Amino acid sequence: MIGLGAGLGAGLALRPAPQRPETDSSERHMEATATGHKAGDSNVRTDDGTVAEYVKLSNQFVIPVIEKGRVASMVVLSLSLEILPGQAEAIHLREPKLRDAFLQVMFDHANVGGFSGSFTDGSNLVVLRENLGEAAAMVLGPIVRSVLITDIARQDS
Repeated sequence: MIGLGAGLGAGLALRPAPQRPETDSSERHMEATATGHKAGDSNVRTDDGTVAEYVKLSNQFVIPVIEKGRVASMVVLSLSLEILPGQAEAIHLREPKLRDAFLQVMFDHANVGGFSGSFTDGSNLVVLRENLGEAAAMVLGPIVRSVLITDIARQDS
């Protein structure tokens, strides 16, 4: 009886994920709009005329801002990636490693004062985006075209 239960549990844990039927980009866009876009995947034509896909990372990032040895504030960010079409699955498979690299960049940014004062200043965010883009390239290679900061907020203590 125990062996049967263990075999059933292993079978359920190791079964492949259900396959979704292929849909065209207009159906994906409609589905994304209707469902809140869990994975954040969609194909769109960019300003330069090329086709890109956007993937919203599944969870927000929470970064403590330390001043004088204590947490002075918390910054919460949401990120999306502009990627080459058809590469969303690669992003999802490597998301833990990507999140780790992004957290390190954001901790470093916080430690040099990037989230202090006027943290939403355009030049300040350009530096953060560039550093996040470099981290994404280290983890994923050339499939990431850019990193987009879709939400950012700071809560002071």
